[in-house]
Amino acid sequence: MDKTAICRLCRVDWDTVGRMITRVMDDGLDPGRLNQLFVIGVDDVSWRKGQKYLTLVSDHQSGKMVWGEEGRDAATLDTFFKELGTERSTGLVAVSMDMSAAYSNSVGRNAPNAIICFDPFHVVQLATKALDKVRRETWQELRLLPDPEVARRFKGARWCLLKNPKDLTDKQAVTLRKIRRRGGELWRAYALKEALRAIFAGDLDEGEVALLLDRFCSKASRSGLKPFVTLSQTIRKHRAGILQAVRLGVNNARHEGLNRRVRLIVNRAYGFHSARAALALVMLTLGPIDLKLPHERAG
Repeated sequence: MDKTAICRLCRVDWDTVGRMITRVMDDGLDPGRLNQLFVIGVDDVSWRKGQKYLTLVSDHQSGKMVWGEEGRDAATLDTFFKELGTERSTGLVAVSMDMSAAYSNSVGRNAPNAIICFDPFHVVQLATKALDKVRRETWQELRLLPDPEVARRFKGARWCLLKNPKDLTDKQAVTLRKIRRRGGELWRAYALKEALRAIFAGDLDEGEVALLLDRFCSKASRSGLKPFVTLSQTIRKHRAGILQAVRLGVNNARHEGLNRRVRLIVNRAYGFHSARAALALVMLTLGPIDLKLPHERAG
């Protein structure tokens, strides 16, 4: 139920509902939620337009959000480790995240025993972004051709390139075949993206992934496609953490699932006036809070 419906049902002010949610978060969060943390996920999510972010930490074992704070830098995550304490921080086994230097630096300083696992999903996501950059460059070139209709037809090709082949509609599959026949830089970029995605399909062990990842980086660095040259450099820099994620089977998939629900909460609220209000509703919905109505407590 959204806030407006609660206001109408309970005949209270909008701000009153917000204060109630914040109070429940303060009083109801499990005080032991930071105990027995061994494998955690870290990521950021936007709570408002204009570079407004929350850093959220989830427990892989319970599948719950256990901590959050406004910001997305190393200092923000340092706050989490300060609250966690030295003893519990040194007990962390693994931390999954994207390839953010800020988060990895914070983990390295505060949890030296934890293995940093860079999520393979984010690696493929970087390849998808590199492909989209090549697509936009190709479209800009087509716009300069004498026939403007060529560029207009190509403009609708975005989703057939970015979606997985098995998810394409019939129309998108036809468009992709046309791009393949045309060849050139765009098709080479698409082939590189699909090759990287296949590496992380989940049916290869660490050694096989390492071999194929090195081959991909060599091919991407020689492709002449600047976005993929940059991608190969990024992968080489983070290679150890990527392989650790494959070896341990630790990724940010569960945390990403929680993040999707966070985005749904933010979208339904049409934004928040403060990070604390956003965090309160996130924790109320996805955190370790055991809600009991008054009549249930009395019983």
